[in-house]
Amino acid sequence: RVTPDKGSHWYNGSLPNGDRGRRKSRFALYKRPKANGVKPSTVHVISTPQASKAISCKGQHSISYTLSRNQTVVVEYTHDKDTDMFQVGRSTESPIDFVVTDTISGSQNNDETQITQSTISRFACRIVCDRSPPYTARIFAAGFDSSKNIFLGEKAAKWKNPDGHMDGLTTNGVLVMHPKGGFTEESKPGVWREISVCGDVYTLRETRSAQQRGKLVENETNVLQDGSLIDLCGATLLWRTADGLFHTPTQKHIEALRQEINAARPQCPVGLNTLAFPSINRKDVVEEKQPWAYLSCGHVHGYHNWGHRSDTEANERECPMCRTIGPYVPLWLGCEAGFYVDAGPPTHAFTPCGHVCSEKSAKYWSQIPLPHGTHAFHAACPFCATQLSGEHNCVKLIFQGPID
Repeated sequence: RVTPDKGSHWYNGSLPNGDRGRRKSRFALYKRPKANGVKPSTVHVISTPQASKAISCKGQHSISYTLSRNQTVVVEYTHDKDTDMFQVGRSTESPIDFVVTDTISGSQNNDETQITQSTISRFACRIVCDRSPPYTARIFAAGFDSSKNIFLGEKAAKWKNPDGHMDGLTTNGVLVMHPKGGFTEESKPGVWREISVCGDVYTLRETRSAQQRGKLVENETNVLQDGSLIDLCGATLLWRTADGLFHTPTQKHIEALRQEINAARPQCPVGLNTLAFPSINRKDVVEEKQPWAYLSCGHVHGYHNWGHRSDTEANERECPMCRTIGPYVPLWLGCEAGFYVDAGPPTHAFTPCGHVCSEKSAKYWSQIPLPHGTHAFHAACPFCATQLSGEHNCVKLIFQGPID
């Protein structure tokens, strides 16, 4: 599952232009009719570019490590009948199963926001799944291109391991974080690591594209777990297992929670009009009955135009209930069920975007540091990627029931 891609209500379970073909906000991996996995076989040490080209043109998968102008190590890969391989990247070429584009934070949500130069690799990573139970999935940096090759040029970080096999890192790297305790309300953030081309685990480089690799972490593996986060330097993917999704609320469950909260007829404490969360299909237009909230205190109101503190701070408003000053935003129900850690009622909103989900889900994502740029980390709303702010990154909502 993929952390969606564009402003606050633009993403929230689907891409801005809709989910199409290999470019969508979530991907399901199924056992292929025929295995397409590969595993390393013959190693060639080559001194001429022509010989290197001859091997890479044989129609087999290969990884080329250019050590100098005069020396290249080419590792040939052979068919593996026991695994399926799925490739992720920015390229729309056929070897890529899942096309990902840069996530634009919800705080930058406007039609003019364009990614001028993507930091996501065209062939970013590959996920290799065992075809027999327990269907273990492993992640590797870099993907094979249309010629079935992976090229690590002279400038790429690469090395020979003590056992003799070559390995390397991609330009901006593939980072993975496994939460401690799986993906449940009790989980805590794990440590972000970098995954190599051969699937080993390393501590992070000083900056995303530094030449010097981190230290090998021998007691950790590249096996994906329920709740693992995969960062491709421009988009972050959330990995959910079949068993994990079995215990996760469904789209129908979220719709039932929406209807339940609307059936309680929450009211604006000032205008006394009834509020209602819009249907999930209408998640891109602010409606007349839409609930709004003061995010500093959590009081829920209908839309009104008073309480502005100054012309310069257009979004800073004073709550008429408790006089607290802070952002005043429309509330949106979080629609991507895969981001929920439990099936609790939607009682909490992320600040400052106003996406609403269960308390435990809000508190979980509020403490997860997501990579941002080349060496920064910050918590972000899973539904729109807006950087979180405020004392706790989320707020408990205070609804007023009907007076009658």
